[in-house]
Amino acid sequence: MKPAILIHGPTASGKSALSVALAKRVGGEVINADSMQVYRDLRVISARPAASEMAGVEHHLFGHVPASERYSTGKWLDDVKPVIAKVQRRGKVPIIIGGTGLYHLALIEGLSEIPPVPEDVRSDVTEIFKAGGVPALREKLEQVDRETAERLGEGDRQRLSRALEVWLATGKSISSFQGKKGRAILGEREWLGVALTPTRSRLYARIDRRFEGMLMEGAMEEARGLASQSLPDDLPAMKAHGIPWLIAYLKGEMSAEGAAENAKRDTRRYAKRQFTWIGRQFPFWPRIPSLAIEDRLRVIHALYKEVDGA
Repeated sequence: MKPAILIHGPTASGKSALSVALAKRVGGEVINADSMQVYRDLRVISARPAASEMAGVEHHLFGHVPASERYSTGKWLDDVKPVIAKVQRRGKVPIIIGGTGLYHLALIEGLSEIPPVPEDVRSDVTEIFKAGGVPALREKLEQVDRETAERLGEGDRQRLSRALEVWLATGKSISSFQGKKGRAILGEREWLGVALTPTRSRLYARIDRRFEGMLMEGAMEEARGLASQSLPDDLPAMKAHGIPWLIAYLKGEMSAEGAAENAKRDTRRYAKRQFTWIGRQFPFWPRIPSLAIEDRLRVIHALYKEVDGA
């Protein structure tokens, strides 16, 4: 079986184009590891590659989930395992690309086995937030799991909600599950991981230009389509970078210019967090600062030969 190649990097760092070029060079197929590119309603705003950009290379797990679904890392692992096996059985190299670092980490280290949260519990937590915002979530969590509440950031709605959901569903702290990981899908010598680390100034400029291009390619229409579905605003798809601001513009709550600037700012901040993730979670992954595809291909190909033994 051919070892997999894992490519992580911040948004707008050129992962999609690199993966196609790499697939052609090593005989591979591309597998998505981006938590927003799974949603079929978000082709433009998530920068999901179009058919023309795939250039005849087989792509998997792109746009296969409706925006109404709460997709998760656990669901992605369930989906990606048979895909990797299928690609390898064909004698191809699985090229797993995306900026969702937790997907990559779960693939090679396993995922904490937290029981599923019933929908009624999730709804109860959502109502707590609607009634009192993040302070209400924190206050409630402090009553049942003070240690976790104190560990989480002041405005971290997502993790506060998750911790409270787990406690209400199980009667146990989320930390009691986090030390118990399932088996990794890829073991030692079964993968190569690399991180794309372009200079931040150049990356931020690319982010701004890309969002302007998204507006030309239909991002506003995607936002309008999501708004028309009347979906809960806490769904992952509804929090995709740019979507909340574009919907605010459509509702007449802000100007188009303000929406665009806020979307660019949020995306730059996200890229900054992705750089931090690389430094903390993937300290030993080789870094590739160059934006040139040929430079990247040369480095990855040389590293892959050592893992593959070819």
